[in-house]
Amino acid sequence: MKIGIPRALSYYDFFPFWYGFFSDLGIEIVLSDVTTKQTMTTGSSLVVPETCLPVKVYVGHVLNLLDKGIDKIFVPSIQSIAPKIYNCSKLRGLPDLIRNVIKRPFTMVEATLDKSEKNQGLYEFLKEIAAYYNISDMERIKKASKNAWKVYNNFNVMRRSGVSYKKALKSAIDNKVIIQSEQKSHPISVAVIAHGYNLYDDRVAMKIFDKLEELDVQTYSAQNLTLEQMKEGINSMKSKLYWANEYEITGASAHYIRDRKIDGVITINAFGCGPDSLMVERIARFARKSNKPVLHLSIDEQTGEAGFVTRIEAFVDMLYRKKRSKIINKIKIKEKEERFTNIECRDLI
Repeated sequence: MKIGIPRALSYYDFFPFWYGFFSDLGIEIVLSDVTTKQTMTTGSSLVVPETCLPVKVYVGHVLNLLDKGIDKIFVPSIQSIAPKIYNCSKLRGLPDLIRNVIKRPFTMVEATLDKSEKNQGLYEFLKEIAAYYNISDMERIKKASKNAWKVYNNFNVMRRSGVSYKKALKSAIDNKVIIQSEQKSHPISVAVIAHGYNLYDDRVAMKIFDKLEELDVQTYSAQNLTLEQMKEGINSMKSKLYWANEYEITGASAHYIRDRKIDGVITINAFGCGPDSLMVERIARFARKSNKPVLHLSIDEQTGEAGFVTRIEAFVDMLYRKKRSKIINKIKIKEKEERFTNIECRDLI
């Protein structure tokens, strides 16, 4: 038994869970190849131009799996993660989109998770998936679910301790837990905020973490935070949760904007994404009130690496200048205080 999983969209947030679930059921996972320019080109050729980049990339990954001869591909419809908390329309209708743009024969494992509706919770979702492989034993499905949560929770523990995304993912799959006890000291700290599929896909994000590391910058993301910290961030903005991804965008941004050890925030969003455009505007206003520098990067399939890197370098250079200015001002104030103290001492003598 095999299932193909596109290396796009929800893969970057939930693959540890799916790995634990499918492996416990004895279903072999076949991943699509990493994103390339060809992936974007083939995906873009089948959808209307207004479609956002992550969905274009997803279509390209489905085609890649078909080229590998995989006849069952996991295309879930994640409607709602909590009552009245929804995904964007393209993600909610992902199975219909794939069905209408890809005409090649294959079986789409298109289970629906919708916690805003009755009888469409997690177990119903997992049962619907297992049915494609003639598995109906609920005890077996619950056992696989427990294994899925174990792998997923181990992954999250490692990410929150500071372990890199790739290392945490590999360790979780290998049933290992490593904790980042010490981190290298960096003069500048930056929070990089984006959806997982815009952040951890090396082709889409152009290896932004590697580039910031080369600039001697310490990076943080939403995966380094607990759910409670992100909820607190949303509350601090006096914002109501509506979109399913607001925790990792609005909540994480607000948390890091208020964090004094963070020197600046970089947001990455796909051009034409409606929910992101609203969240980024809210983040920008909150950052201005808090006097925290923010760089907004918008990406699509035409985004060039040179311009992308130039903007990051300019932003980091500005953060270095600002930090040096603060240090110099503190030294001047301290020298002035010492001078006045010495004058007062001489007067007393």
